[in-house]
This record gives sequence, structure tokens and C-alpha cells, in this order.
Amino acid sequence: MQLTNTNRRKRIHMRIRTDIRGTEQRPRLNVFRSNRYIYAQLIDDLNGHTMAQASSFEASVANTGNKTEQAAAAGKLLAERAKAAGIEGVVFDRGGYLYHGRVKALAEGAREGGLVF
Repeated sequence: MQLTNTNRRKRIHMRIRTDIRGTEQRPRLNVFRSNRYIYAQLIDDLNGHTMAQASSFEASVANTGNKTEQAAAAGKLLAERAKAAGIEGVVFDRGGYLYHGRVKALAEGAREGGLVF
């Protein structure tokens, strides 16, 4: 099998997921980055459901500047929704992406919103 960028990212993500598990008190903050948008969700792996989500696709975030600024705004929005759901701490799952650029902006936006990593 040829190792494409997508296959490489999935391989890294599966290696990360062997160590990271989200619980009800401390869910996993999962990140997916497409070329145009960034998506984040808080996942309880024990019960198998999503507790909160946010993305740069939403109208309140989509018009906030360039893609990096949109990612930071999505992180803040996710932190607000997490606080409303009673979540304070999370485990960060970068999804096999480098902690750089939009992924880093989303994480810093969520930290500014009050989430503890």
C-alpha cells in the first residue's frame, strides 16, 4: 500500500487513539480539518456519544476572518457549549494532524474559552 498523506495521518491517529480515551467527566476533543473548514467535537468514548460540537462551517464562525481565525472562533464556541454541558476538562486528540496552524488555533481558542487540557 502506498503511503499517501491521508493514510499517514490515519496511521498516526490510530497510534494516538491507543493511548487517549474520553470519559463523561473528561471527554476527548477530536479535531478534523478539511481544506476549507475545521470541525471539533467532544466525545465520550465509554458511552459512545458526542457531548458537544462546533465547526467553522457554522454561520456565527464563518465570517470571522481567515481560516486560522475561524478555527480559533470555533474553539471558543466549543468551549462555551462545553461549559453549558458542564464540562471543564478535556483530553486533546489532534487527529493525526501536526499541532500547528489551524489545529493549534482551535486548541488555543478552546483554552481561552475556559477548557482545561
